[in-house]
Amino acid sequence: MDPKHLFDDPRLTAVGLLYEAHDGLLNRLGEAWKSNGLSGLDMNALMRLSRSTGRKLRMTDLAVQTSLSTSGVTRLVDRLERNGFVRREADPADRRSSYAVLTAAGATRVARVLPAYLDGIDRWFTNLLTPEQLEHLTAGLRIIRDATNPEATQVSE
Repeated sequence: MDPKHLFDDPRLTAVGLLYEAHDGLLNRLGEAWKSNGLSGLDMNALMRLSRSTGRKLRMTDLAVQTSLSTSGVTRLVDRLERNGFVRREADPADRRSSYAVLTAAGATRVARVLPAYLDGIDRWFTNLLTPEQLEHLTAGLRIIRDATNPEATQVSE
């Protein structure tokens, strides 16, 4: 590639816009969880648990889905457990594994955050796009996620 045009590469623009949009959304949506005493990581984990079958995930799956190391997810679950939002449950089929399980208090906290969070999502994301644009963006993001982070969609049973 011609060095003169290296910095004008449209691929840099596309990925740069993705990063900037992500950062902007986190900044705009963050008030919803911060005002309810949660970090973005707390909210991410609680949302993933609330949307999972049985409202639980293996600790290893939660680590992958939140992009944390096993020690990182252990610290996260420790904190959420201290706050009464999750509990650990042994895996009866594998003594080495355990689940993080959303508690009633955790579900209540997520339910308290969701109205403001969804309002923010509407204001700063979905309502900025036509339904067709949103459908195409979602499909494109799924393709990218599946190629770059396929473990995020796999849940071991």
